[in-house]
Amino acid sequence: MDVLAFGSVFLEFVFGPVPALPGPGEEVYAQQFAISCGGGAVSVATAAREVGATAGLATVLGDDFGSGVIEAHCARAGVDTSACRRVAGSMSGVTVVLNYAGDRSFLSHLPPRSRTENDPAWWPEAVAARRPGWIYLYASPGAMPVIRAAREIGCKVAVDTEPGTIGQSPGAVLECAAAADIFLPNDRELALLTGSEDLKDQLKALNAPDTTVIVTEGAKGAVVVSGRRLERIAAGLRDLEVVDRTGAGDAFAGALLGSLARGLDLAVAVAAANAAGSAAVARLGAVGPVVIG
Repeated sequence: MDVLAFGSVFLEFVFGPVPALPGPGEEVYAQQFAISCGGGAVSVATAAREVGATAGLATVLGDDFGSGVIEAHCARAGVDTSACRRVAGSMSGVTVVLNYAGDRSFLSHLPPRSRTENDPAWWPEAVAARRPGWIYLYASPGAMPVIRAAREIGCKVAVDTEPGTIGQSPGAVLECAAAADIFLPNDRELALLTGSEDLKDQLKALNAPDTTVIVTEGAKGAVVVSGRRLERIAAGLRDLEVVDRTGAGDAFAGALLGSLARGLDLAVAVAAANAAGSAAVARLGAVGPVVIG
């Protein structure tokens, strides 16, 4: 397997665009609607498959409707779910996405049991059993054992992050970033993590000299810092109408890792990732609309 992605998964109900967010007692009508699958793991695995890599999802799936939709999507997309754990009960999260004025808002629910069952404690077993070329996961206080387990058997590691974990556990994010082969923050996340808007100061605060840092900047592409080399890459970007920004960063990450797993040069892989991120914002939902039933 080329890429194995870890994390929680969500069933998405995506509306867009709406003229404004509804206030108390108000109702607004969206011009478009789609049901999709979300969560970094399924989005990354799907994007890796779309560039021709083999990819798997490692999460806990239940017998709820959302888990069924996610598993059906993976079957259609060719994403291997054999590393997933299956339990009785509700496990997938649910997210309502409202797109408006070029931005989006989320209302989400993740079952409490899903939070505990998807703890990284069991992830090293999945890595040892599947021995993928790359693993993808979000930085968290419990992520270091799986990162170490992967590195020990030659698996490469891509670490992502998000504002909530940065706010609560910045030290854990820095530790995971320094232990990874690739760290994938966006520009806002890197500024929040390091407390600086200056890239040189950010890299100094990150203190991860052995990690390739790829900072996504939306419509401007990505900044790639590898060793002492810094390169801004806009190749692959497409000028498409923005419908929903959900999942663009995950599509970038999945296409990047899938391209690297297939042996492409880093700059070429980043261009492919830029193209995948551009395509993602032109559709509703993290992986696009999914078929129900």
